[in-house]
Order: sequence, then structure tokens, then C-alpha cells
Amino acid sequence: MSNYLIAISHTTKPIAATIHDSKSKLKVKAFESARPSFKPRKGEVGFFVTAGKKIFAFETEGYQKHRQLLILQMISWYCVYLGLLEPRIHASFPM
Repeated sequence: MSNYLIAISHTTKPIAATIHDSKSKLKVKAFESARPSFKPRKGEVGFFVTAGKKIFAFETEGYQKHRQLLILQMISWYCVYLGLLEPRIHASFPM
């Protein structure tokens, strides 16, 4: 698994962090406490992660037909970084 850079925002809510891939220049924003109304911006890709009672939303920034596998690897790497137990990645809001 690759290593990525994380920019953690302590002032901008609700963004928790931005994950950067230095090779492809793709960024993935992580949002804590995701809501069912969350929708990624036009031209961007979004995913949701559930781990216990926590729900996170992820949105790409600068998406240019990158492989979905790269996005999923970035999200799973961030989940390992957070120490989430048994996270599950969803393409739509989990009900």
C-alpha cells in the first residue's frame, strides 16, 4: 500500500482532513459526521465509510478519470491511519 500525505484542518469544519497522492496529484477530502444529504460536487467522486457508529464521507478534488482503485486505496489508508476497526466503504449513503 502506498503512503499518502494528510493535511489536517483544525479550523475548517466539517472537513476533517485532505489526503494527497503525490504521484497523481489527486486529493480526497474526508468529512466527519456525514449526512444523507451529502453529495459530491459535479465531476467529483464520493464514497462513505462506516465503522461502528461513525460515518465518514469522502470526496475527490481534482478528479480526472483516476482509477477508482486509487481512490479506494487512499480511503482505506486513511482508515488505517485513524485506527478504525472493520471499516466498510460504500458507494452511497449507508442506511
